[in-house]
Amino acid sequence: MAKKEEVKKVAPVKETPVKATANVKAKDIKVPAPKPVVIPKISTTTARKYEPDFTKSVLDQAPVEHNTPTQRYSDGELAEFRELIQRKLNAAKKELTYLQGLITRKDDMGGDEGDNRYMTMEDGSLSMEREQLSQMASRQITFIDHLEKALMRIENKTYGICRVTGKLIDKARLRAVPHATLSIEAKMGKVS
Repeated sequence: MAKKEEVKKVAPVKETPVKATANVKAKDIKVPAPKPVVIPKISTTTARKYEPDFTKSVLDQAPVEHNTPTQRYSDGELAEFRELIQRKLNAAKKELTYLQGLITRKDDMGGDEGDNRYMTMEDGSLSMEREQLSQMASRQITFIDHLEKALMRIENKTYGICRVTGKLIDKARLRAVPHATLSIEAKMGKVS
C-alpha cells in the first residue's frame, strides 16, 4: 500500500518592494513604532518575607517542653551506647577485612593461565560472586561510617536526639540501630 503524501497549501507571502539599488537608505526601511509599556497598579500595602517550610529547623525554634524528662541522654547512658557502638564497629571492621580478603582471593584466582583463552561458565560465576562481595564490602564501609559518626555525636553529647523532632530517640531503637538519627515517628513520617 503506497502512502499518499499530503500537499499543504501555503498562503502566498507578500513581498515588500525593495529598491534595486545597492545603497538602501535608512528612510526606506520602515520600523513599527514601539508600543507603550503598561505597568499594573499595585494595591498591596504590606510585604511578607518568603520563608518555605523546608528551610526551617528544629534548632531555630525556642526550646519546647517535651514529654521526655531530659533533653539529652545522661553521660552514663552515653557511655553505655559508646561501648555498644564500639563493639559493633570492631565487628564491622573485621567483617570488612574478611570481605576484602575474599575479593583479593577471587581476583588472584582469575590467574595468569594462558591456556584458557575462552571464558567458561565458572568465570562468569566468579565474576558475579566478586561483584556481590564488592557490594557487601561497600555496604559495610557505609555502616562503619555511620557508626563513626554516631561516636562523634556521643562526644558532642547530641547522640540520641531526633534530627527532625528534637525529641529523644527511644533507647530500644538505639540499641537495635545505634547509628539512628530519626525517631520512629519521624521515620514513618507521622510528625506534625
